[in-house]
Amino acid sequence: MNMIKTAVLLAGMTALFMVVGFALGGQQGMLLAFVFAAGMNLFSYWNSDKMVLRMYNAQPVDERSAPDLWHMTAELAQRAGLPMPRLYLIEDDQPNAFATGRNPENAAVAVNTGLLRILSREEVAGVIAHELAHIKNRDTLIMTVTATIAGAISMLANFGMMFSSNRNNNNGFGAIGTILMMILAPLAAMVVQMMISRTREYAADRAAGEFTGNPMWLATGLDKLAQGARAIPSNAAEHHPATAHMFIVNPLSGARMDNLFSTHPNPENRIAALLEQARSMGVGAAAPQPTQAGPWAGGTPQRRGPWG
Repeated sequence: MNMIKTAVLLAGMTALFMVVGFALGGQQGMLLAFVFAAGMNLFSYWNSDKMVLRMYNAQPVDERSAPDLWHMTAELAQRAGLPMPRLYLIEDDQPNAFATGRNPENAAVAVNTGLLRILSREEVAGVIAHELAHIKNRDTLIMTVTATIAGAISMLANFGMMFSSNRNNNNGFGAIGTILMMILAPLAAMVVQMMISRTREYAADRAAGEFTGNPMWLATGLDKLAQGARAIPSNAAEHHPATAHMFIVNPLSGARMDNLFSTHPNPENRIAALLEQARSMGVGAAAPQPTQAGPWAGGTPQRRGPWG
């Protein structure tokens, strides 16, 4: 099903890209945009994960450099029925994380250092489980490719806004139509991203509760992440807003409400759904008693997960 959604998404984004090309250069511009979009789609399928990781200067870690975090991820991946993903750290004070990769065999999980500083071991497990759920559901391909194409549409629209007033308009839209297209095309791409992200976040939250056996770990973690993301801006995310929908909580400033222009569901709504899941699992809605040190603290690898 996700492969069909990916194909539909790519077709829609390609069509939008072609419309922008038509607004800039008429039929010739539309043809050039189609050729460029086809090549970009192919490139994005194979390389979009590397591009996003490079945008955030994500550094790979392994069993030696981050033993506890690595073993926690490996155990959760086993519980989820997934191969061990590549693991990355991003030097960013904002607490956040995302997953990327075209399939489970080529997936990666990236965690901000700010997240590791404020979450307990159990809460980190909940976040990692959420990202593994995205991998298992194959959300990572559609979310990463969407980020790449949406960014390209925005850049092309900005380029058109710069030069549209300095040339004759022979594209069929006219000057006003071109300006409107330059404004509406990035908005359309953004809405597509939001629709995808918001529906998939609830599914990933629920799967994370199943993987860890305690939805409360992610619930308390989400509360801390949402507060941290509002208080601590991420310069990298602000420079790459097309990737915002990939993160577990919205990394951009000023987007708290669960409305058309938020890339994520309202954190309170997500936490409420996790509380309900915890009650249905017989876990109880009381917050867990987290350990004080995160899984990255200390030099001794912990072979067993926080679930004991």
